Amino acid sequence: MDIGALILACSIFTWIFLHRWNQRSRKGPKTWPLVGAAIEQLMNYDRMHDWLVNYLSKSTTVVVPMPFTTYTYIADPANVEHVLKTNFANYPKGEVYHSYMEVLLGNGIFNSDGENWRKQRKTASFEFASKNLRDFSTVVFREYSLKLSSILSHAAFQNQQLDIQELLMRMTLDSICKVGFGVEIGTLAPNLPENKFAKAFDAANIIVTLRFIDPLWKIKKFLRVGSEAVLDQSIKTIDDFTYSVIHKRKSEIEEAQEGPNNHKMKHDILSRFIELGKDPENNINDKSLRDVVLNFVIAGRDTTATTLSWAIYMIMTHDHVAEKLYTELKAFEQECAKEEQMCLEPCDETQDLESFDMRTKQFAQLMSYDSLGKLYYLHAVITETLRLYPAVPQDPKGILNDDILPDGTKVKAGGMVTYVPYSMGRMEYNWGPDANQFNPERWLKDGFFQNASPFKFTAFQAGPRICLGKDSAYLQMKMALAILCRFFKFELVKGHVVDYRMMTILSMANGLKITVSKRS
Repeated sequence: MDIGALILACSIFTWIFLHRWNQRSRKGPKTWPLVGAAIEQLMNYDRMHDWLVNYLSKSTTVVVPMPFTTYTYIADPANVEHVLKTNFANYPKGEVYHSYMEVLLGNGIFNSDGENWRKQRKTASFEFASKNLRDFSTVVFREYSLKLSSILSHAAFQNQQLDIQELLMRMTLDSICKVGFGVEIGTLAPNLPENKFAKAFDAANIIVTLRFIDPLWKIKKFLRVGSEAVLDQSIKTIDDFTYSVIHKRKSEIEEAQEGPNNHKMKHDILSRFIELGKDPENNINDKSLRDVVLNFVIAGRDTTATTLSWAIYMIMTHDHVAEKLYTELKAFEQECAKEEQMCLEPCDETQDLESFDMRTKQFAQLMSYDSLGKLYYLHAVITETLRLYPAVPQDPKGILNDDILPDGTKVKAGGMVTYVPYSMGRMEYNWGPDANQFNPERWLKDGFFQNASPFKFTAFQAGPRICLGKDSAYLQMKMALAILCRFFKFELVKGHVVDYRMMTILSMANGLKITVSKRS
């Protein structure tokens, strides 16, 4: 080795040594020259949510330098309120997030800022406030919850194993397609047909999430190799399905308007956006409708199904919760039947399959938007599930201008701030010494449900972007869980490993394999 090479090697070694030495008291991930914390983050990618829990339990704010940007992760409610409300205008989705997600979500409400977001938000808020949509949703959610119950009753009679997460994904996909777009796609049919759209949507979701820590994704995209090649094919499948739904719905609307029933307005969301598109000022075309469809799918399918999956897992692994919930549902059933003057058929383990399914239908008819509001413990079970297993475990925001967070952390324009609901629910400084325990009672006072600050319980976001579909999500989850937990017991298949999968939604990596048995 010549003297020049030796000097260069010594200089590089000294540079790296000094860089690492200066970090010995650093609270966040240790970094390397040029690549920042990318190496540690990539090594922990499959367990990133728990990796962040470890750091955020030691400091309410964690700064993670990356090769081309800096991520600042926050878990303190004061910081979250600053980002989501107080200085909302400084923390949009941003160009970086938009570029990562555009291939899947386009310019839809979850991937937009500024005037485009405000217009979609105004339209969507009007639709979600509609009593017609709420009543239509109640009927649809009841219908598909009963279809799921029927599949479970068959499994109980035949002692079959089920992947309940897959079934819930099918249920919520069918539901959102009916409520959102007025179409019946039938993935929850008894023979459980394969659905290419659902598989492609999951694949696309996983790949766009990987983009956040993969500095080579643009090169892969340009060369059409690796994960980006898979993404291209997945998007083609997604778009083929979505545009077919749009064209079919447009044709049905035109036929209805030309026929004798032209006074009847469809209550699904897509139909309302198609009607709005007839006004040129709204600037709504098929691509806009495509983005509306996919944004509602990710909101109405994935988030609800994953929350229901984690809720069932929590219920089956906490016997006292299962029994208390069952007791509430039995009391609810008796009270509602008395008010409706309904004579309930007997329910016992000796019933045949047809009689058992008829009994569940009887119970389902007692459930309306208003009557479900009486189930405070059920509401607490779902909310406690969302505290520990939020459907959206991380939510990044761009930074327009340099700013200082309430805890004194300086953030730079062009970087990203991410509030972390998964970590926030596990922090003792937010929830006390039992933060890691599943305890629905923390939400109840004198038997009634009590909300927490949306900047502390961030499962539905907060501030101007707070989730418009919150009530609709609770409605579907309560409808499904009320039927399932009233008539079934769940047991985890021996040896089945429950863990999350890294994607924008906190789904289970291996599904949720269970067996079911009837309750009387």
